Amino acid sequence: MSLKGKAYIVGAYEHPTRFSPDKSVTQLHAECALGALQDAGLTIDDVDGYFCAGDVPGGSPISMVEYLNLNLKWVDGSELGGCSYMVLLRHAAMAIAQGKCSVALITLAGKPKSMGVATGTAPRALGPERPETPWDLPYKPTITGIYGMLTQRHMYEYGTTSAQLAAIKVAASHHAQYNEHAALRKVVTVDDVLNSPVISTPLHRLDCCVITDGGGALVVTSPEIARKLNRPHVRIMGTGETINTSRGGYFDSTQTGAAVTGKMAFEEAGVGVADIKYASIYDNFTIMVLMQLEDLGFCKKGEGGHFVAEGNLISGQGQLPFNTDGGGLCNNHPSNRGGMTKVIEAVRQLRGEAHPSVQVKDCDIAMASGPGLVVGVGHAHSTIILERE
Repeated sequence: MSLKGKAYIVGAYEHPTRFSPDKSVTQLHAECALGALQDAGLTIDDVDGYFCAGDVPGGSPISMVEYLNLNLKWVDGSELGGCSYMVLLRHAAMAIAQGKCSVALITLAGKPKSMGVATGTAPRALGPERPETPWDLPYKPTITGIYGMLTQRHMYEYGTTSAQLAAIKVAASHHAQYNEHAALRKVVTVDDVLNSPVISTPLHRLDCCVITDGGGALVVTSPEIARKLNRPHVRIMGTGETINTSRGGYFDSTQTGAAVTGKMAFEEAGVGVADIKYASIYDNFTIMVLMQLEDLGFCKKGEGGHFVAEGNLISGQGQLPFNTDGGGLCNNHPSNRGGMTKVIEAVRQLRGEAHPSVQVKDCDIAMASGPGLVVGVGHAHSTIILERE
């Protein structure tokens, strides 16, 4: 079933906090929910569908359904790591298209900063029933270590350099300087990135995303409800989701799920890469931005390094402005599920509500794309294409 034009994003809200030790995760979820509903011109009483991932207390939607006192027809608690909220947006559109609900609320919140979570640098805690436990646990894998190895492979295969990867951080910092809420607002240079400490060869500290508290929410409705609201019309044009296992170690470590979900989303939307005016690309590490750009078709495989080094990601300068809020590299990365904020910034761009210094001129088609979990160990991915009607 095609979802093109079957659902609209009418509300979007990003929590301004980046450090919130005095608030609970539940409270952050609720504040994000109310912010997005207020933005849409709706209330809690209008919501008949609720969508969240494993960042809610207890890992189940029921905790927030109870806390918000929701009266629902549909609920979805799918957990796929970082791309969960792009996948949930797709699921919300499906539910609306099938008549399961008409006003879907999607919320994200997390406190890894105030809780002191060593995201990416501590060995992953694998449960005794996890099939990879006896094979991976003895090597104490870390997320940063895994992505460091993926970076090495891409460099070996295609000659990608650390300086080229650094250009991605530079672009993100150019945008973050205009975001008053961004965790890192300082504009950095390629040398700044290369001179920052190495975390996992060849990834430097500034190749890695920030760790913050925060959250966000979206409100998605049927076309009939959207047209009754006094809000800009942002419709869902194309979507895609996929998940790949390690395949016993026989997988291409230079390819992401974007090669699958990008094709799905472009075909459903009936557009191509040349039509995309703005792209939110999940940036947990600089290498993931580069590989996704290649897999989405913005440049050929192995040519991503040259593409980003030429400044193509900087708004007002390059051909593909990306992450104009600063992204995960500079703005925020709450609860290790940054897909939500990628969609929110795409909505801002389509509405013309991004900061004037980074607002893309005549932005009518935008995309959000990103991974979940870890490449090679249950790698999920989702792509969403949106249009200003």
